[in-house]
Amino acid sequence: MAPERGWFNLEAAQDRLQLEPEPEAAFEFLQLTRVQRFYAFGACMAIGFVLSLLGSILLFLGQLWTFALLYTIGIVVTLIGTGFLIGFFRQIKMMFAPVRVVATLIFLVSIVLVFIAAFVVGSEVMAIVLVVVEYLAYTWYCLSYIPYARQLVKNAIGMA
Repeated sequence: MAPERGWFNLEAAQDRLQLEPEPEAAFEFLQLTRVQRFYAFGACMAIGFVLSLLGSILLFLGQLWTFALLYTIGIVVTLIGTGFLIGFFRQIKMMFAPVRVVATLIFLVSIVLVFIAAFVVGSEVMAIVLVVVEYLAYTWYCLSYIPYARQLVKNAIGMA
């Protein structure tokens, strides 16, 4: 029987596929396998989520400083988690690519401003507003990695 043609025939197409090589060099110092990196990514995502959630709960208990600290550390830990997937140096380089530089800068500046609002000014309202800005900038940054996701969001909220 002759090999089938078409897009379902992956064996025939394998020679033509140009897959990007995995950035193993970025993980040599950690000596992690691909599976271990996926576990590290999942662990960072879970830890980041728990820290952010715990910080949010503590805000309602009047712990503004702890909220600012835990929430921001939680988001940064989730960002570090994605570094396990693509490589830390590559991620930093990609963060400042033209398509995501604005979201990255807003995200980084909002982290600093959250701490200023919580620790220097002592304003819960300002800290909450800046955390929302931080979260939105982080979400916009993450959407830049998904093809057409930003356009979909713009269309959904009527900005397109």
